[in-house]
Amino acid sequence: MNNKNVVLLIATLSAFLAPFIGSSINIALPSIGREFAMDAILLSWVPTAYLLAIAVFLIPFGRIADIHGRKKIFTYGILIYTIATILSAISTSATMLIAFRILHGIGGAMIFGTGVAILTSVFPVGERGKALGITVAAVYIGLSLGPVLGGLLTQHFGWRSIFWASVPLSLIIIAAIFWKLKGEWAEAKGEKFDLIGSIIYSLALIALIYGLSLLPEIAGIWTILIGILGILAFIWWEKKTKSPVLNIKLFEDNAVFTFSNLAALISYSATFAVAFLLSLYLQYTKGLSPQNAGLILLSMPVVQAIFSPLAGRLSDRIEPRILASVGMGLTTIGLVLFTFLDQNTAIVFILVSLVIIGFGFALFSSPNMNAIMSSVEKRFYGVASATLATMRSIGMMLSMGIAMVIFAVFIGRVEITPEYYPVFVRSLKVAFVIFAALCFGGIFASLARGKTR
Repeated sequence: MNNKNVVLLIATLSAFLAPFIGSSINIALPSIGREFAMDAILLSWVPTAYLLAIAVFLIPFGRIADIHGRKKIFTYGILIYTIATILSAISTSATMLIAFRILHGIGGAMIFGTGVAILTSVFPVGERGKALGITVAAVYIGLSLGPVLGGLLTQHFGWRSIFWASVPLSLIIIAAIFWKLKGEWAEAKGEKFDLIGSIIYSLALIALIYGLSLLPEIAGIWTILIGILGILAFIWWEKKTKSPVLNIKLFEDNAVFTFSNLAALISYSATFAVAFLLSLYLQYTKGLSPQNAGLILLSMPVVQAIFSPLAGRLSDRIEPRILASVGMGLTTIGLVLFTFLDQNTAIVFILVSLVIIGFGFALFSSPNMNAIMSSVEKRFYGVASATLATMRSIGMMLSMGIAMVIFAVFIGRVEITPEYYPVFVRSLKVAFVIFAALCFGGIFASLARGKTR
């Protein structure tokens, strides 16, 4: 097997691994909540802690990899990820599990910040699209299989089996790196790493998300304000430093890059918590088993996996702005349908709404990525892909943050037991109203990017 195919195999397996664990854990959340007697807000920290760690470390590790070697950082990342998986499986308290999910996120950031960049370094322009398409398909297959296999494993072997089941795949990736992966990639060797910028950026993001979890208390508002000031301080520092961790000029001089990233941020903010909220709704309110809830949630990523490659190919011929904006419109319709959710909603209605969101997201995602990557010079490919991945992570966190705030306001810090089901359903409706409004606004961000060619 030549080095290109080894890189493709490693990138594809690692692209599958993280979404698989993430979507499996969503299905297992009620079981985890029962075992550790976690309230709704604490329970939402199980996925959020992981996403926060990824968002905080993604850009700094992407830059460290450019300077010191992508293979080196990728290897450390998969080792940390594997250790965190084993530690998560043997957690004995909610605090331990959340701490190990943070470690998971650090490993994940090292993998995501380097996997696609190594792939881009190895495959020439004519073959790159196909290779990236295979890894994107692996992400959606991970998202598709997660709820089904996660539901099966949780129901028959308990939630810890999800972590144990993914360890062999991590070990295969590690073996392939050490035995088969040749060479190193460090295009920015010798350049300085912006430690101060990275610290400001990390602390600002942590303040923003932690602040969201404290709302509606006044401390939450102050913490969010500190986070916003931190982001402004980060932008100021990046503009004046010689070797920035994130090149702000990309945003200032490039409307397509700026608005495409903004559209990605809004899209993930409006859609990521859908699977989390529906997993709880289907198991608590509808009384479905984890396995059956997983089968219903499967509909959205399956539609995404089928239509994303087609949408990507179409975006080479049709203006990405038009395809992505139509996709966002369809996603808005799907989210509006979920605002009618109540305790008696038919499963068919939920399935149809999920399929509409999945199709809309497929039409949006690939063309939007194409627009971002086509709007920058080759030397900025690494920064561009890390920026998009960061927008995705921050969007996912904001989505979970909105869900946390709504739970805090409506339910408070209690376990979701039958007497809280009516108020739980009311909180879901409010969440979907907010998500639909966000997504509607995102259509205008998508249209505002202008033409890419």
